[in-house]
Amino acid sequence: MTKILITGANGQLGTELRHLLDEEGISYDAFDSREMDITDQAAVDRRFAECQPEIVFHCAAFTAVDPAEDEKKELNWAVNETGTKNVAMAAQQAGATLVYISTDYVFDGTNAGEYQADAPTNPKNEYGKAKLAGEQLVEEIMDKYYIIRTSWVFGQYGKNFVYTMLRLAKDHDRLTVVADQVGRPTWTRTLAEFMVYAVEKQIPYGLYQLSNDGSCSWYEFASEILKDQPVEVAPVTSEQYPQKAYRPRHSIMSLDKVKAAGFKPIAWQDALVSFLKQVD
Repeated sequence: MTKILITGANGQLGTELRHLLDEEGISYDAFDSREMDITDQAAVDRRFAECQPEIVFHCAAFTAVDPAEDEKKELNWAVNETGTKNVAMAAQQAGATLVYISTDYVFDGTNAGEYQADAPTNPKNEYGKAKLAGEQLVEEIMDKYYIIRTSWVFGQYGKNFVYTMLRLAKDHDRLTVVADQVGRPTWTRTLAEFMVYAVEKQIPYGLYQLSNDGSCSWYEFASEILKDQPVEVAPVTSEQYPQKAYRPRHSIMSLDKVKAAGFKPIAWQDALVSFLKQVD
């Protein structure tokens, strides 16, 4: 049986992936940051020597976008750049296939149309810059790899926008949500399914972009989340809701490449319905 190693085992995506593999009866070794500190090359090498993985799902990441700008800047780079380098070097040494998760924040969000996978990158915040550095290291180090960019991630096993909206709706009659930032929501289940699909089907190595189908603004996303709740959702501009880190205004990534590989992501609205049934 193929040996699988998962980093970031207890994160939002790592937990989703573990549940999916459990359902399919696929065994794996999975480590969180306490069990394998990816910023420590020696610690990574020890785990890889023990497990001898053939597939590495690199789900570990620092994803707190605003703190990454200042007080957590060093940690952001340590995890997303140095940590990714350490994992990639160990995976290459083991002869494994690496699956690395990246972000739409590698783009500046000024493109009017969809971003193709080979579109020029121009990250405007520290998180996006560090994740792009991770991409470049994977490309430099690995022979066998999948880089999967995703966006607006929500799922059952962690903090995310859907949970935030549901929580706020309990205590507020009216919520304001940014309406001039547009992108594609991604259910962790769909992302995990594509990660497994890529390695099982042995689709061509390289860079892919995966979200659920369709696009929306954060305001439209919130309105759909709360459509059955007794709360008003009102649109505001990015200027009315300032945030520390720059957010791309228009980061719709093309799904053509994953569809050409035979994977058909469900619409984000359908993904949201399925997710909400899980957490009711």
